Amino acid sequence: MISYGKQSIDQADIDAAVEILKGDWLTQGPAVEKFEVDLQNYFGAKYACVVSNGTAALHLTGLALGWQPVDIVITSPITFLATANCIAYTGATPDFVDIDPVTYTIDPNLVEEKVKFYQSKGKKVKAIIGVDYAGHPCNWQALRELADKYDLQLVNDNCHALGATYYDDKQYAVKYADLVIQSYHPVKNLTTGEGGSILTNNSDLDEKVRRLRTHGMTKEPSQLEKNDGPWYYEMHEVGYNYRITDFQCALGSSQLKKLDSFVEKRRKIAKIYDESFFNVDNLKIPKTHNYEDHAFHLYPLQVDFDKLSLTKSEFFEKMKQAGVNLQVHYIPVHLQPFYKQKYGFKSGDLPVAEKFYTMEISLPIYPDLSNDVQEKFIEILTHHISA
Repeated sequence: MISYGKQSIDQADIDAAVEILKGDWLTQGPAVEKFEVDLQNYFGAKYACVVSNGTAALHLTGLALGWQPVDIVITSPITFLATANCIAYTGATPDFVDIDPVTYTIDPNLVEEKVKFYQSKGKKVKAIIGVDYAGHPCNWQALRELADKYDLQLVNDNCHALGATYYDDKQYAVKYADLVIQSYHPVKNLTTGEGGSILTNNSDLDEKVRRLRTHGMTKEPSQLEKNDGPWYYEMHEVGYNYRITDFQCALGSSQLKKLDSFVEKRRKIAKIYDESFFNVDNLKIPKTHNYEDHAFHLYPLQVDFDKLSLTKSEFFEKMKQAGVNLQVHYIPVHLQPFYKQKYGFKSGDLPVAEKFYTMEISLPIYPDLSNDVQEKFIEILTHHISA
C-alpha cells in the first residue's frame, strides 16, 4: 500500500537510540540538552525547549504568552486541529482568517481587516498564529509588520516547514516570530517518533516554557520563597508533564543531520509531480514564490471534482482499491462541530479555504519514495482522473 507519508529511518538512527537505551539516562539526560543545542544551531534560535509533541509545544506557547479569556487569537483554518485548540486551551477566543489562494497560508491583508474590525468593536486581537502550510513559509515580513503596527504577538506554527527557506534563509522562523513551534511526528521532515519543540530568542519565554514543561517546578534560587537544601523545589503555577525522552532526542539529533538531504529528496519528488500534472486538465499544482524554497512536508494537489465523473469520496475509494492511501489536509477547522457550536462559525465564512478543502488531496511524498513507486502512483492517479 502506498501512503502519503512515512518516516525514513536508517541504521545510524537506530544506533543512536540503542546507545541511549544501553546507557544510564532514558529521560531528562544529556541527549535532551544535545538535541536542543542542535536545534538552536540549525534553526538559528538562542533557545530551544524540546517537549513531548507539537500539541504540547502549542499549549505551552499560549500559556507562556499569557493568553486569557478576554483575548482574541487569529489563525488559519487550513491547519491541524491543534493549532486552534491551543487557543481554546487557554480560554482565549480563536478566530480565523482565510488563506491566500496561491500559497495556501494565512492572508496578511485579511488579517489586517480582521484586526481593524475588532478595533471598531472596541476589542483587541492579542496574537496571530501563522502556519507554514505544507512546507511553504507564510508572508512573514507582512505578518511581522502587522504585529509591530498593532502590538500583536506573533507565533509560527512551523511544523510543516522544517528545512524551508525564506529569502534564502533557513533560520527565518525565529527572526520574525516571537515563538516558533515544531513537531517531529513520523510523517514530518524529521522525526523523534513523537516530539516537538518551542524555539525563541526571548529568554523569559524560554524560561517559562521550560518551567511549565515540568509541572511548573523550579529550583532557581532567585525564584524560591525559601530554600531547604539542594533537593528543594517550588511550584508557583500549574504546569504539565510535557517532557521528552533521551532516546527520542538521540533519534532527533541523528535525523537533524539528514534534514537537508531529506528536504532535497522531497523537492525532487515534487518536481516530478509538477512536470507530470502541469498541463493536466482539472488539476492544479502548488506554487512557490521565488523568494521561498518549499520544504514539501505535503504535496497538496487540487482536483476539480466538479468537472469529473466521480466524487472526491469515490476517487479516494478507487485509489484505495488500487493500493494507494491518500489523505486530505485539512478539513477547515472552523467547520468542525465544536467550533461551529461554541463560536458560531458556519459554512461560507471562509470561501477560499472551503473551496480548497473540496479540491485538495495530499500525494505521497517522503524521502524513501522510489522513482518506480512514484511513477506507478502517477499512472494510477492519471488513469482515474481521466477515466
